[in-house]
Formats: sequence, C-alpha cells, structure tokens
Amino acid sequence: MGTISKPVVGIIGTGAIGGFYGLMLARAGFDVHFLLRSEFSAVAERGLHVNSAVHGPLTLNPVQAYASAEDMPPCDWLLVGAKTTSNVGLAPSIIQASKPGAKVLLLQNGLDVEDSLRERLPDSLHLLGGLCLICVHREGPGQIAHQALGAVNVGYHSGPAIDDAERMAIVEEGCTLFRAAGIDSQAMPNLQQARWQKLVWNIPYNGLSVLLGASTTPLMADADSRALIQALMTEVVHGAKACGHDMPPGYAEYLFMMTEKMPDYWPSMHHDFLHKRALELEAIYVRPLSAAKAAGCELPRIEALYRTLGFIDRRNV
Repeated sequence: MGTISKPVVGIIGTGAIGGFYGLMLARAGFDVHFLLRSEFSAVAERGLHVNSAVHGPLTLNPVQAYASAEDMPPCDWLLVGAKTTSNVGLAPSIIQASKPGAKVLLLQNGLDVEDSLRERLPDSLHLLGGLCLICVHREGPGQIAHQALGAVNVGYHSGPAIDDAERMAIVEEGCTLFRAAGIDSQAMPNLQQARWQKLVWNIPYNGLSVLLGASTTPLMADADSRALIQALMTEVVHGAKACGHDMPPGYAEYLFMMTEKMPDYWPSMHHDFLHKRALELEAIYVRPLSAAKAAGCELPRIEALYRTLGFIDRRNV
C-alpha cells in the first residue's frame, strides 16, 4: 500500500451502507470519519449501532462524526454511501474532504453512476465503483440492521492512473481495506460488466418489491412472481450481452438460488418508497434501458416495470 500507516477513511452519506462498512473499518483499527446530515446529533451523542445476524450486535461509540465536510480531515479514501439521486450535489463535500490523489469509491447500485460525479471532480482524484452484495437497512438514526452477506466488489472507473497495472493496484488497495475489516472483497477488472451483473438482481427484486408490495420470501414462494423474476433476469443478461458484457455462465440462476436461501429481505427501493424518497429509477432502469436500446436491443419487460415504477414514484411524493 506504499506506506506503513493506515489510510484515513471518510464516509460520505452514513446511511445503512456507509454506516455498516465505516463501522467495520473503524473496528478493524482504521481512522474513519463520518459525514452525517439529519442524523448527526443522534450519532454524535449515541454512536453507531449495527444489529448484525452475521457478526452479532456491534457498536461504535464515540464516532468521529461531522455535520460538514469542512470539518473533516483530508482523507486518503472516501466511501460514498449516499443514494445515486443525490450524486450531483456530493461533489463539493468530496472535494473538501479529499487529500490530493485520494480514491473515491461509490458504494451504489445502477449503471454509469460515476459519470455525473466524474465531470464535477478534479482530474487528480481516482474514482472507483463498489458493488455491495449485502442485506442491510436503517432502522432509525444511527441504527442499522444487517441480515446477511456483506461482500464488496471493486472496480476502477477513471482518474490519473496511467495504465491497467496501476488501476488494478489501486483496486487491490481498496479490496485490502475491506479484507482487513473481515469483509470479502474481489477486484473487478471491468467495472461496467460488474455493474450489469449487479443489475441482474437489482432490476427484478427492487422494482417488484415496490410494485407488488412484497419482500424476497413471498416473491420467491409464488409461481407467477418467480417466473417474472426469471424473465426479468434473462432480459438483463440479454441487455448486458448486447452492450458487450458477457455474464458468467449460469449467473442469473446462481443469484436466483442465492435469494431462495437468503433470509426474508426488503430491497432498498422498497425502503425508499416507504419513506417517500425518490426511487433510484435513473441509475437502475433508465440507463440500462438506454444503453441496450443504443445497442439495438429492446428489453420490453424491464421497460414495462420501469414505466409502472415511474407512475408510482410520481404519486408517492
């Protein structure tokens, strides 16, 4: 990692994702600093709590918590756990809290989520994407429930790294961070393909949880919803291939079987719907549909799911 000292890590957006990974890194001895907005006072007073089915109850108290990026120390790594719907507004906080040459890792779902942020960041910052395979959600201010899984797959998006070797060295550095905290982390040589792989799960389960008002167990227990999930997964794989990204053989089947074995889970989009937050339709549906269409590929079931979610989203304000 170049230096013996542990990197300084900043968390931008301390919700379920940022809170969980930040707490795990802090417990592993990293110097972690958390940027919070609405939950700042609760976390500053009472700490961060993760009720984990995997690791047991975890507490971080005191927390190095900040209400403003101006107050944070310059960080080597910034983990962005905020929703994709807020990406454009995050750039000033990221710039404020980053050391020169810092690595910015977006722990977000969807396609091309890095692009809108990239054009607002200085060229000197490395931008990476992180794909979190985890069942986690907020239960209240500073209170996080972790039900299952936890791996983070990391890929390089853009920045000053001059060649593949340097890009992969930075990706490995990120993976090493997570592994030191007891979290499985794999380097993804092609971030775009990795994001398509994650969509194989996110497109069906996120959308159907909102549309049908159902969590994973009932969705997997009914013949009609099972058939619909499999048809949507097949379309995602089809779209990915049209865009030049081959999936590992049997990948959709693997995710389907994995979900059958998972504890009952409400996907993040359902939590957003419940709390009347904007749904992440642009990142998870619009961009994959546009990319496939540009490659001459129609995805009619995904298109129909997106149109119904758009209607629901607009009425949910």
